[in-house]
Amino acid sequence: MTAIAAPLAAPPKLIRLHYLAYVAIAVVVAAAAIVSRNIWFLNWVHVMCGALWTGIDLFMGFVLGPILKMLDVSLRKEVLLRLTPRTLFLMPTLGIITGTAGWFLAVDLGFTALPWPQVAWVYAALTLNVLMSLQGLLYLMPTNLRVCFELQKPHPDGARIGRMMSKYFIATAAQGTMQMAILVIMAKFVTGI
Repeated sequence: MTAIAAPLAAPPKLIRLHYLAYVAIAVVVAAAAIVSRNIWFLNWVHVMCGALWTGIDLFMGFVLGPILKMLDVSLRKEVLLRLTPRTLFLMPTLGIITGTAGWFLAVDLGFTALPWPQVAWVYAALTLNVLMSLQGLLYLMPTNLRVCFELQKPHPDGARIGRMMSKYFIATAAQGTMQMAILVIMAKFVTGI
């Protein structure tokens, strides 16, 4: 009796367009919160997306990142090829919705009409959100994609991946630091400016 070899599993698809449906649902919920002018609903969307964005960012930057950095390229490949498709649409969506909902919430609560120096807290939050979003969209996401495309090659260039990831980890540490700073600002909003 001969054993039948199991077929090799096809590499996972990097871009999964069906995730756009989840993005659309999140955008519709955020838009409904903004249009409804319901402070509780808008606050819930802002806090939920912000908590997810910050939590995932901090976990990936300070827990998963250092672990991945120490893994063999083949193991790193397996993790990243499964992680990237899930975060490719999730992280930008969370970042954009958090900032947008936060801005409308600040306007609705009158924070943007505060006198100087109290309004500086609003602009600090806005500045950090813009910096994190730009860094995520213009550096972190493209670097993630470049690494994943390299990992999908039959013989990935480990040295190239290492160079990309060493800069990437510095950028994620900066992102995590900004996330911590924005948490300080949000705590200030909650306790009164």
